[in-house]
Amino acid sequence: MPEHRIPMSSPDLTDAERDAVLAVLHTPHLSLGPEYPRFEQAMADYAGVKHAISVNSGTAGLHLCVRAAGLTTGDLTLTTPFSFMASSNVLLYENAVPVFVDVDPVTGNIDPALAAEAARDLKTGGAAARRWLPRRGASDTAPLKALLPVDVFGQPAEYDSLLETARAHDLTVIEDSCEAIGATYKGKLAGTFGRYGVFAFYPNKQITTAEGGIIVTDDDEAATLMRALRNQGRAPGDTWLQHTYLGYNYRLDELSAALGRVQMTRLDDLLAKRQRVANWYATHLEGLPEIEQPKILPATTKMSWFVYVVRVPAGVDRDAVIDRLGTRGIPARPYFAPIHLQPFMVERFGYQPGDFPITEDLGARGMALPFSSIMTEDQVADVCAALGESL
Repeated sequence: MPEHRIPMSSPDLTDAERDAVLAVLHTPHLSLGPEYPRFEQAMADYAGVKHAISVNSGTAGLHLCVRAAGLTTGDLTLTTPFSFMASSNVLLYENAVPVFVDVDPVTGNIDPALAAEAARDLKTGGAAARRWLPRRGASDTAPLKALLPVDVFGQPAEYDSLLETARAHDLTVIEDSCEAIGATYKGKLAGTFGRYGVFAFYPNKQITTAEGGIIVTDDDEAATLMRALRNQGRAPGDTWLQHTYLGYNYRLDELSAALGRVQMTRLDDLLAKRQRVANWYATHLEGLPEIEQPKILPATTKMSWFVYVVRVPAGVDRDAVIDRLGTRGIPARPYFAPIHLQPFMVERFGYQPGDFPITEDLGARGMALPFSSIMTEDQVADVCAALGESL
């Protein structure tokens, strides 16, 4: 197979980012220095929240939210099986149980009507609850405590309905906006709908800190706890060798924070460049009507393009198309593999193919094409031409 001539994704970096990282290397502060609070303040100002807590990954951020929400052994959380694995793993870290509901076939986001129905039945318990629970590993008398929606591919979930369900059943909302920084739903910023929201900054994200993430919240008590938990459980007033809580080494280092601080100054431009690339794809894919392009709902008043995922027609071998693209030097990836069919989820909870048909259909047909803010229109055209040949 030839080497890929177009990268799957690329960070968008300038000399400003490089200079900021180099400046940190000329100081003695590689961790717990002045850069991480500056980055946090930039994010808090952008999101319009009281607190931004930087961490070393989006996964770490979600985990701290689960801890702050008080989720523990056996507690139930409504969430989606169509996501990156971390959104469920963070519940399993605390022995809480992710309860899946299927997704909207257009966006891939959690279906709000199903979420409302599931919440009602789970609160009722017994036979009604068992409709939604996995075959094993969950109790029909366990409390439903939280709702964890995911803003898939940069498009916010349907928050009007989801928040109504959360209010009706007293559920803590943890918003996984790791893929959606800068997106808006009916004019309101993704990440700010729940009690806590989380953004992530892996190199393929809209902005990057190499590895890293950040929690945004207006909850003073939770913010204090999460700052302690990320720093090995040290509460305010603890010395370096005192640990009030069971904590983690989830701190963001100074090099990453400096990179993120500068990237934040460019966020609007980076999002605009990604929108331009998405527009090029929409234009060049018009000649391939059999390919299903992403659809942006009217409620999504601003899309934050994370990846560009298309869907092949039903009955087409998506993986064979990916292989043929690879022989032409074009990378492509399946997006997503259904969480409930991951081997350890099957072993633990007894899930089977067919449990969540829409998720499984999207997982079988979804294909991420090369995408970044530094792509050229010629590269997009090459990808689309190769896709047409590979079909």
